[in-house]
Amino acid sequence: MDIRDIEYFRVICREESLSRAAKILYLSPQGLSKIVHNMELELGSQLLIRTPAGIRPTESGQVLLDSSDTLISCYEQMCQQIVNIENRNSGSVDLISAYGILRLVTPECIAAFRKQYPDIDFTYREYPDCQVERLFLNKEGNVAFSIAPLDTQLYDVTELERFEIKLLVNRQHPLSKKSSVTIQDLRGEKLYIESSEFKIYHLITQKCRQAGFEPNIIFETSGFSLCHKMCAQNKGISVTVDFIFDDMRQKDLVMIPFSDGKYEWIACMLTRKGEYISDGVRLFHRHIMDWLRGIQSGEVLR
Repeated sequence: MDIRDIEYFRVICREESLSRAAKILYLSPQGLSKIVHNMELELGSQLLIRTPAGIRPTESGQVLLDSSDTLISCYEQMCQQIVNIENRNSGSVDLISAYGILRLVTPECIAAFRKQYPDIDFTYREYPDCQVERLFLNKEGNVAFSIAPLDTQLYDVTELERFEIKLLVNRQHPLSKKSSVTIQDLRGEKLYIESSEFKIYHLITQKCRQAGFEPNIIFETSGFSLCHKMCAQNKGISVTVDFIFDDMRQKDLVMIPFSDGKYEWIACMLTRKGEYISDGVRLFHRHIMDWLRGIQSGEVLR
């Protein structure tokens, strides 16, 4: 049993459901159940029990739950003390980012930060949205960019910017003549979309299922670029957001807003709740927010 297992256990107890907890943690219910089983074997006691109202901790499980805050806090303090020894000066920024957000923030923003604070060790890596959260939950990085929704029980979340998700079609496609669409317009259409490692996939597929049909997904991609390329060739439809569309500059494509509810792509910056925030991360947070305000005021070009 390690500290991550204890964090998983807390989420299960909070949600009172193994399946809901697994969804939040981006694990399979079977995998999460196995983790709990291994914890019970190690401790020699049953930790959870199913009731009509949901999963509840046993007496032993309650002891573990009551002790978990202290255990996790002590572990994080120890880790931070070790990190501080290695970063006695300005600290470091270890950013893990969902694809697309650095494009939103702009590479110039990152370059300006590194120029302004040359003593801060800066590293970054990019992954799909859901992978970012799995890595960040497992203590990878000390600051992250990802896409809402996010678990505010686990993270301190700052919204960076939100964009309306719109349907993307070729100008020759029949739907291009519409001023707005609903999710029903996707029924039977050949859909190119980012894979299930991205939040936008779950939003669109959930909307389709709520409307009573399965989307006709032809191909799941690793980013917006291929979706735009397939639509440019009029091989199907996709979804996108304004700043990606503007960046691609493909004149054969049009965006159409949805009129049947909120379809939003919300970029956020997050740190782990209760974790010590280094000076480097504090400076980075302030720099990002100042830069985005500059973009919104027109002082900085995107």
